[in-house]
Amino acid sequence: MKRSLAIAVSLASGLVLSAAAQTPAVSAASPTSAAAPAGPARIAVIAFQVAVAQTNEGQRNFADLQKKFDPKRQQLKALSDEIDTLTKQLQTQGASLSDADRAAKTTAIDTKKKQLDRDAQDAQEDFQQQMQDIYNGLASKVYDVMQAYAEKEGYTLVLDVSQQQSPVLFAKDTTNITKQVIDAYNVKSGIPAPPPQASTDAPRPTAPAAARPASH
Repeated sequence: MKRSLAIAVSLASGLVLSAAAQTPAVSAASPTSAAAPAGPARIAVIAFQVAVAQTNEGQRNFADLQKKFDPKRQQLKALSDEIDTLTKQLQTQGASLSDADRAAKTTAIDTKKKQLDRDAQDAQEDFQQQMQDIYNGLASKVYDVMQAYAEKEGYTLVLDVSQQQSPVLFAKDTTNITKQVIDAYNVKSGIPAPPPQASTDAPRPTAPAAARPASH
């Protein structure tokens, strides 16, 4: 029962919003016909997944996805509550039930637990896929803005510090261009900032694991 309830609660709390993790490094240097200017290398870092998720467009799209799945979360919670109620009834009435009635109620609870597990798994996979699609579509556009910004500012290398196996051990705040890229993308997209949300215990999304955006 604890396992089934945990699945429902995790979905109700935002499901996989903390998924973020294994995005390969994103380099701002793409092949161009022009030769790189001579001089010392100028390096910047960016939390690319965070940049994608915290753009106004990313916040809006992920919030819309959450709303889309609200009915499913409520459905799973209702089923979980029903299982809790039936389990408590069996515990309190078990001694007064016949063996056949007790077995029937136990079977009914087990059936509902299996249904909860299946429904929660299906909903999680569906949510994950749709969130991945949203992220991938937005990541390629943010990448283009990041590349343009890096070239304009004269950076010769941009390292992604949001990946799990980031090679960056130390970087000054002045080399972090995450906010600048977010601001530049917001200006380009023209999408206003979303209204402030009421604080909850659910974690905010960073981004799903995603493949490196294609260089242009």
